[in-house]
Amino acid sequence: MTPFAPHASSTTRTGGRGFTLIELLVTISLLVIIMAIAAPSFMGYLRNAELSGISNSFLAALNAARTEAMKRNMFALVTPKNNDNDWAKGWVVFVDTDNDMTFDSTKDILVMQQEAPPPYITLSGNNSTAANPSYVRYDGSGFSRPASGDLPNTTLTIARSDASTDYRQIRRIKIAVTGRAKICTPKASDDANCLSTD
Repeated sequence: MTPFAPHASSTTRTGGRGFTLIELLVTISLLVIIMAIAAPSFMGYLRNAELSGISNSFLAALNAARTEAMKRNMFALVTPKNNDNDWAKGWVVFVDTDNDMTFDSTKDILVMQQEAPPPYITLSGNNSTAANPSYVRYDGSGFSRPASGDLPNTTLTIARSDASTDYRQIRRIKIAVTGRAKICTPKASDDANCLSTD
């Protein structure tokens, strides 16, 4: 008769261990707190990106008009789409073959056009960009030329109306008499620098 040998039973479990309800709730709570902290800065980033995109589109329109004017040795313009003073409806770039300063698809050469930006984007300007009808006009030398009078520098302001009115929600397109255009982001302490054109 063989002596009784107790066999060792293995009680060790193999496999993964799950999360407890408390661990899961703590993890979700931490994620919610992190998202609440990050969301405002992410929204600010999106707002700035959209504003910069629209500003870059307008700058591209100005550069296209200037290039076409020099290439063809003719006047080229950037005007609001409806030949009025409302830049918020979009804009059109064209070579003004008949020198009447309005876009006529049967006579003028269309270079490019931009659809209206979102309704919370406002565009306002001075000098020729505030005239009725508004325009930016380049001659065959690439200079910014108003229809009459002297040759003032021009500034177009692009801003968001759905956010705070601080300087980060504004871009200014500065157009020098020489035709050179650039984007300026005003600073709280030095907005006057963005209003003058050098």
